[in-house]
Formats: sequence, C-alpha cells, structure tokens
Amino acid sequence: MIEKKVIADIQKQKRLPNLKLCIKEKTEAFVDKLFYTLFDADTRVEDNIEQLEKDFSELAELVCWQPNKSCHEIWCGYLRLLPEILTKLNKDASAISQNDPAANSVEEVYLSYPGFFAIAIYRLSHEFYKIGFPLVPRLMTECAHTLTGTDINPGAEIGVPFFIDHATGVVIGETAVIKNNVKIYQGVTLGALYVDRNLRDTKRHPTIENNVTIYANATILGGETVVGANSMIGGNVWLTKSVPENSIVTHNPQINIKNSME
Repeated sequence: MIEKKVIADIQKQKRLPNLKLCIKEKTEAFVDKLFYTLFDADTRVEDNIEQLEKDFSELAELVCWQPNKSCHEIWCGYLRLLPEILTKLNKDASAISQNDPAANSVEEVYLSYPGFFAIAIYRLSHEFYKIGFPLVPRLMTECAHTLTGTDINPGAEIGVPFFIDHATGVVIGETAVIKNNVKIYQGVTLGALYVDRNLRDTKRHPTIENNVTIYANATILGGETVVGANSMIGGNVWLTKSVPENSIVTHNPQINIKNSME
C-alpha cells in the first residue's frame, strides 16, 4: 500500500508532460557527432551528414517545434553554414596556438583546450539559437559547461578570433557582444547588473570591443557597459561603467607581507 501511495504521489507531481530527459542525452550525442564530422581526421563527412539530419529532425519533434519551414529546409540552411563556422573555429584555434606559449601544436588546442571546446560548441549552437530552435542550443552549450566549467549562452555574439585561456569559471551572458581578437582568462564574468524577467528582451550584458584582454576573475556587468577597443581589464576588477578605448583598468588591493620569524 505504501508503494502505491508513493507512485501515486510522484505521478501527481509530474506536471511537465513535455519534459523528456532523453532530449538532453540525444543533444549530447548530436554534439559529439557534429564534432567528429568537423574535426576528426578518420571520420568521413558524408557518412555523418545524413544521420545528423535525422538526429536534428528527431530533436525538433521531441521539443515540439513546429517552424514555418520543414526540418529538411532548416537543416539544409544550417548545413550550408557549417563551412563558415569551421573557418571561424580554425581561426580561433590558430590564434590560441600562436599566442599561448604552453601550446605545443594546434592539434593540442583542438584536443585538450577547454576554452576551444566551449567556443566550438557556442558557435555551433549560436546558429540554431538565431533561427529560434528551442531548448537544444542551450543544451548544447550546457554540454560544454558541464565538461569545462565555461558557460557561454548561445545568444551571445562573439567575433573572430576568440581566446579563453584556462576557461574554468567563465560566464558570458545571452546579450553579451564580444568583437574581434578578444582574449579572456579564467573566472571572467560578462553578466547583467541584476536579474528581472521583465528585462528578457533588453540588452543586459556588456559589449567588448576589438583587441581587448580581460584578466582572471574580472566581472563586467550591464547592458550599457562598453569596454573600448585595445583596452586591458586587470584581474579582480569589478566594472559597471564603460571605459574608453586604449584604457588600462586595474584593481589594487592592499597586501601585507610579514616575516613569520619576527
């Protein structure tokens, strides 16, 4: 009797009839197949393309998406974008390889750099976000978030090349705009000043202009906040106002060092 009551209570509280956990698993498999298609030397592209379309159609059905165009038309449009996305990612990887003294080869960047993986998944999900594909783009970037600790919302706009060094703890919000040749370090947050559902359709996150470097644990907040081109934002900076181009912004904590033997 107790078991029946528990079952009845659980069933009563399952109030989301469209919540299917398999969507998450299938999205992860879709991301994995996309990655192999674009990067793996031993994977024949043509072998995966047809299956990827089937997987896309299945995901669309699972999330109850009913766009004006057929899934085949939408997939063909996305497919035509993949060479351009790959070009951007190759530029991202080359920039990392050329600028990071710890990188021994560009292959190492593709295989082991969490920042590159997070950027790759962001770029692949961003195009789905733009066409209004629900839920799946966010689940795609959550794959990278889970594996790397880097949270890039698929709605962000990010230029080329982009380099996230070490990557862990990075947060980039939905309406953030990052222009070309930007480099950020671990722990950086590009966020909103506060959370309010009424701000859903407004720009809540900052704009980072060309050639900006943002060092570890800096926090930059607000939709009207603009970091001007060629600027450097130092570690641990808390920034809620715009800075002009060619700026150096630093945080100077007081540090006391005392000899423990005295």
